[in-house]
Amino acid sequence: MTKKGCIILSNKLFALDIGTRSVVGIILTEQDGIYHVADLVIVEHKDRSMIDGQIHNIVSVATVISEIKSMLEKRHGTLNRVSVAAAGRALKTMEGSMTIEIAGKPLFNSEDINRLELAAVQQAQQKLLSTASTADDYYYCVGYSVLHYKLDGNEIGSLIDQAGRSATVEVIATFLPRVVVESLLSALKRAGLEMEALTLEPIAAINVLIPQSMRRLNVALVDIGAGTSDIAITDNNTVVSYGMVPIAGDEITEALSNHFLLDFPVAEVAKRSLSSDETITMSDILGFEQQVPSLEVVSIIKPAIEKLASSIADEIKRLNNSKSPQAVMVVGGGSLTPLLPKELSIRLDLPENRVGIRGLDALSDVTWSEGIVCTPALVTPIGIAIAARRAPIHYMSVTVNEKTIRLFELKEMTVGDALLAANIKARQLYGKPGMGMSITLNGSLMTIPGEHGKSASILLNGSPASTKDFIANGDLITLERGKDGKDASPTIRELIGDIDPIEVNVNGNKYTIVPTIECNGQQVELDTIIHDRDQIVYSHTTKLSDVLSGLDIKTTAPFEVYVNNKRILLAEWSTTFLIGNMPVPADHLLKDGDEVRIKAHTSPTVWEIISALDQSTQSTASITFNGQPVTITNSGSSILLNGQQVDNSSIVHSGDRLTIAETVHRPFLFSDIFLFVDYSLPTTASTSYQLLRNGEPIGFNDPIFSGDALEIKFSS
Repeated sequence: MTKKGCIILSNKLFALDIGTRSVVGIILTEQDGIYHVADLVIVEHKDRSMIDGQIHNIVSVATVISEIKSMLEKRHGTLNRVSVAAAGRALKTMEGSMTIEIAGKPLFNSEDINRLELAAVQQAQQKLLSTASTADDYYYCVGYSVLHYKLDGNEIGSLIDQAGRSATVEVIATFLPRVVVESLLSALKRAGLEMEALTLEPIAAINVLIPQSMRRLNVALVDIGAGTSDIAITDNNTVVSYGMVPIAGDEITEALSNHFLLDFPVAEVAKRSLSSDETITMSDILGFEQQVPSLEVVSIIKPAIEKLASSIADEIKRLNNSKSPQAVMVVGGGSLTPLLPKELSIRLDLPENRVGIRGLDALSDVTWSEGIVCTPALVTPIGIAIAARRAPIHYMSVTVNEKTIRLFELKEMTVGDALLAANIKARQLYGKPGMGMSITLNGSLMTIPGEHGKSASILLNGSPASTKDFIANGDLITLERGKDGKDASPTIRELIGDIDPIEVNVNGNKYTIVPTIECNGQQVELDTIIHDRDQIVYSHTTKLSDVLSGLDIKTTAPFEVYVNNKRILLAEWSTTFLIGNMPVPADHLLKDGDEVRIKAHTSPTVWEIISALDQSTQSTASITFNGQPVTITNSGSSILLNGQQVDNSSIVHSGDRLTIAETVHRPFLFSDIFLFVDYSLPTTASTSYQLLRNGEPIGFNDPIFSGDALEIKFSS
């Protein structure tokens, strides 16, 4: 069922769609919410006066506009005001990112995120300015979407209330060059017309195809024209991004022209016939006519169709955060290209019924006059006229820091948009951080950052505002610069903390143990201020041995000797440290108020050391002689002290070396007894005697053993 009706005479609208190849003029009327296409005129450019959506020849374009205006005025009366659209292909898309250090700052809030996003958009704008071929120094930001939030370099879902070292936001932003708008205004003025309203071509198509209730869905709208394919993405109840690929219907026409040697206009006619005719009749540049089945022509141009589909699909994913949308709507003359919807569905991994061509029959509440051919190419011109009535875009003027700024109302404008237009640098939104410093602490290099700067405050008409607050014409915005952070100037105390002295008592004397702190070789206090490149050395040990050494209190080291080159520690002759009655080691950590007693020992003899080591150097025997007990000994070793022969009573000092040379023990003889007893011959004794061992006779040099009973018996 076609939507046709009579011409409604009230509320007449005049709109122009200025495309790369042609200009479409349309007369639209509206009554009670029903729009009627009363008239439509299409005039092709005489030369390449439009390139990539920008007017390159204002005079030529103005001539075409004047021609359309004249034709429509003959049928509808004088036309003075017109609604136009800036071509979606004139939009510039650029990715931007911004990272700020957040260590030590309060938790991230929504306004912090807004300002970070604004800084990222501005960075994208600067990238665009540095790469743009035009000398234009200003772009209108028509929208942006966040690609990623990152915390300390790792992707994160939200930065709200996060704390870390650094926060990053990555955005994709869309810009409209000011020169595009200015050239449109110039062409209209030359044609005797005044701009009534302005919109973007993607917005125009979306306004008539995707109502507000559907924009919660993630949908891509693709307007395929002659030279470019314009893309708009909806999601979360808004248009989130725009884009363009510089190939479209002409790519297919050129493929036909090259293969069949056709003049470009002939190839264009042949391309348009593919969707309706089974056989295509073509005359090449040599005058030969040929008839080719449409299916064969399609197979020949399929590589060009696949290339177009791939380019569009790649850009859709780039604009949609590297994922496919839920559905794709295709409009424009190039949408009728055979196989294109199917190829798009393959490359976007969507079912074929999720990629559809939308023509005039998809427009709700729209009728048109007899003779107007229903084609997807007319969706955008009709959308421009309807958008001019439903959502006209105007200029607004606001004041930013006493400077008047004119904004192009492509959407609901925010304080952030005004700051961008006023060229407020991202660094002006934050106070500068203070200067940091580098120092050396106990030999280790460390960096001390300066104080974080405080965020700038924003006033909208005298009241505090955020960058996301909406603005209206005539608003007054004031940006009060944030407070710069202080340069780093810490004290040694702030660097290493409080180090309290302790008081101890050593052998009845009181001492105060304080930390030793040096800065660049000079003794300093804890409250000394540190400067850049200072070298700081500090120590505060409470270890008993270190404290005694620092107090120059002499103590005997642990008693050690070397016996036959083996190091032996002898605790019974080492210095003993007591706290109260409790012995403590030399590495004991002292506390405030400890009372230390140092107990030293006298040096031992050789015999005491040998006894302590259980290393006897002699043999013994216990016997009785003439009824009296006697112990006899026989030394079996020689003892050297530091290389000198000594006896058992010699004094040994810590660190001395004892050498005990083992010898073979000989048996005790009867004659040895006289070395250990004081025996004199009786004056009355006879000259005849007998030596007895255990009552048995024994010789003077015969061996004796422990336990033997020895005696000398004289004869009478």
